[in-house]
Amino acid sequence: MFPAENLRDWRGEKVIDPDGSKIGELEAVYVDTATDEPAFATVRTGMIGRHKLTFVPLAGATVSPSALRVRYDKKLVGDAPSIDLDGELTAGDEPGVFAHYNLPYLPGAAGERRLARR
Repeated sequence: MFPAENLRDWRGEKVIDPDGSKIGELEAVYVDTATDEPAFATVRTGMIGRHKLTFVPLAGATVSPSALRVRYDKKLVGDAPSIDLDGELTAGDEPGVFAHYNLPYLPGAAGERRLARR
């Protein structure tokens, strides 16, 4: 995986699926609070005037000179949990993000949040 600070430099760049189909544009990176490693990104998706920020895991993602390629297809990402452009992922919504991608979800030892925006 690549450092979160490098991913922040990619804000606004294309995010594509394994087939090269554009999913949207990278908006933010969320790190796993237990490891401080990049775990999810939000991708700006939707039509003009109806944009939303959709969550996609970064595990297995690769970068190229022109895009961030995630390992999930556009349809799966499009159906993923999302927030409004000025929204916030709540602690109660975190488990649903993980469940959508069939990823295990365990809150921190003291019940703290698993994801933090960086």
